[in-house]
Amino acid sequence: MGDEPPVAARDTSFFGEPKALGYLAFTEAWERFSYYGMTALLVLYMTEALFLPDRIDRIAGFAVFRHALEGVFGPMTTIALASQVLGLYTAFAYFTPVLGGLIADRWIGRRVAVALGAILMSAGHIAMAFDASFLVALLLLIVGCGLLKGNISSQVGELYPEGDSEGRTRGFSIFSMGINVGAVVGPLLCGLLAQIYGWHAGFALAGGLMLIGLVTYLVGYKHMPGDRKAADRIAVEHKPLTSTEWRTVAALGVVTAITVFQSIAYYQNTNLGLVWAEKAVDLNLLGFHMPVAWFSSIDPFASVICVPPLFALWRWQSARGKEPDDMGKIALGAWMAAFANLLLVPACLAGDRTPLVIPVIYDFILGVAFLYYWPPLLALVSRTAPAKLKATLMGAVFLSLFVGNALVGWIGGFYEKMSPASFWFMHAGIAAVGGVLATVLARPLKRNLSA
Repeated sequence: MGDEPPVAARDTSFFGEPKALGYLAFTEAWERFSYYGMTALLVLYMTEALFLPDRIDRIAGFAVFRHALEGVFGPMTTIALASQVLGLYTAFAYFTPVLGGLIADRWIGRRVAVALGAILMSAGHIAMAFDASFLVALLLLIVGCGLLKGNISSQVGELYPEGDSEGRTRGFSIFSMGINVGAVVGPLLCGLLAQIYGWHAGFALAGGLMLIGLVTYLVGYKHMPGDRKAADRIAVEHKPLTSTEWRTVAALGVVTAITVFQSIAYYQNTNLGLVWAEKAVDLNLLGFHMPVAWFSSIDPFASVICVPPLFALWRWQSARGKEPDDMGKIALGAWMAAFANLLLVPACLAGDRTPLVIPVIYDFILGVAFLYYWPPLLALVSRTAPAKLKATLMGAVFLSLFVGNALVGWIGGFYEKMSPASFWFMHAGIAAVGGVLATVLARPLKRNLSA
């Protein structure tokens, strides 16, 4: 059984890849459409509408919630409060996949977990339509994302045989392209609807597209890799990890931790990056006022259109023995994120209104950086994680985004205490730390990662 490819891998009807990859990629595209469409509106919605004095009291339980936050972080302005809420929301949306992977591995299986997660996320988007249920909506979205994210990613890895590292990386890159298609279209359409018809029109569209994601997954359900039988699962769970496997787990933990630095520099663009753009960027283009939420579409757009040329580049490098390995790509992603944030520094110093082209270039470079660090990380974990912990560790990868986004929210609280140039220079330095660590630790980490 060991080296035999999964049944799904023998069906290569999706552009040379397993058919199930198509359903998984499109499900993730619709889910990311809803997630990023809603998230692109969230910080602006909070700062410009929901958290204003005449409205904030309508949110059920928010007074207690705010008191708890300020007990930890101190008194907060409206912007700082919105940044903290967004940071915690996105952080926990990436923390719960660890629990979702554990639940799938031990009890309900990955296919049921993904379907249940999609249902809960749909309910969360519906709850966003009402001020009173704002915190309930965020909770439903967080729990649903936890069941869906890690488990759908681990299903991608199961479409390829253990030794097919190139195919696995290719599969995750295509899957990530689906993520980014949704991430491009979501902020564009939700942001436009919100600007024309109001915030809740944008949120309603996000909910509708999440339902389409659920239908897509259910249609392709029979093509998904099957869950392990209970007897096989129990046998694997009771087999202790070898010393080599423990070293692999530890090395994967270090690699995942390193990517926190570039995640901070990357995800600030959808938090205080939008607040900065609203106040400091010239948004008028040929008589059209660009919705600020549209900036959230630029980096995923770059991640979509750059996949084919990057594949070509990596093939060209591979033919000459010069293609960076997974750790090399992760390091390059960190340096790109550092450079993108550094671009904003002279733009902030040059004048009161930054030309539109500068944040566009910033977001575009971040999109390329994403391709260099996230798909290789997923492929590395999927390929090397011990079988009994594979789904759990795929979920654990998202802990880097939990920590990163929690720090994004906390660091965003310094925005009003610093100059914009200093704020973005700080983020360039944070990403550079990730680049240094990935470069320096690459060799010892690779020694501890099983092939």
